[in-house]
Amino acid sequence: MAEKEMKLEESFDQLNHILEELEKPEITLEASFSLYQEGMKLLKSCNDSIDKVEKELIVLSENGEANEL
Repeated sequence: MAEKEMKLEESFDQLNHILEELEKPEITLEASFSLYQEGMKLLKSCNDSIDKVEKELIVLSENGEANEL
């Protein structure tokens, strides 16, 4: 699970970098659109990872194995 967390953290770092680039006044429309698309893909990946973990926690809770969470 540590690998997933690291990947998620890396994705968040990349999203922050994309936001910084998009905020630059000299960015072209084409470049901003490309960064936007990349950011949306990363965001979907992050959401998918978080959803997967949430579903695993629900299953564990239903089985009584993770009542302390």
